[in-house]
Amino acid sequence: MSTLSTFSHQVSPRTLKRWGVTLAVTLALLVAIGLNTKVVKIGSAEDAAEQAFAPDKYGEKAFPEIQKSVMGRAVDAATLATALNADANAAKTKYGVGDALPVFSVSFTGVVGAGSSGIYQVKVAGLPDDLKIRLQTGPAINGTDLRDATGTIQFGDFKNQIEYQNAGSGINREMKKVVLSKIDTANLSGKTVKVTGVFRLLNPKNWLVTPVEMVVQ
Repeated sequence: MSTLSTFSHQVSPRTLKRWGVTLAVTLALLVAIGLNTKVVKIGSAEDAAEQAFAPDKYGEKAFPEIQKSVMGRAVDAATLATALNADANAAKTKYGVGDALPVFSVSFTGVVGAGSSGIYQVKVAGLPDDLKIRLQTGPAINGTDLRDATGTIQFGDFKNQIEYQNAGSGINREMKKVVLSKIDTANLSGKTVKVTGVFRLLNPKNWLVTPVEMVVQ
């Protein structure tokens, strides 16, 4: 008697049936995986497209949440200025996001003064005479204040420093599209604006504000 015949006599029909079902399920699973697997050749254009980080798509997704967060936390400019003047460290802890150079969310209404390269001086009532507020309106939006305004976007979320920097640029471009594209930013001098935005505390007496909402009155 052959080895296979001897083995079949030693194994019960129930066990053989169970093995058969298991084999059938395994084969079906392998076929399903094969049908749903997309083979991309390493180094091909398709491979590069799948791996590439898309800053503008990221900005389109991230900006609405940033805008919502900033508008929900924004402090009146006069209140913030008073708090920073009274106790800068306490104000940073209460209103700022980040440690070394915190980003603040602020709101104000003021009269636009002279501008250069899309950055305007804004005169806001109730602020100390030595405090300047500048508003950047493009075409170039500088800095990563929007990216860092909530504290939820971290370097570890990205592959490298380049992606992290490009994410900030993508968010800035999305802000321009959503907020500034409807405004004649070339002719703001003399007009009253209502702004909610963010600034990084590089100089307590000179705030460079990037808007998340802006209305020309």
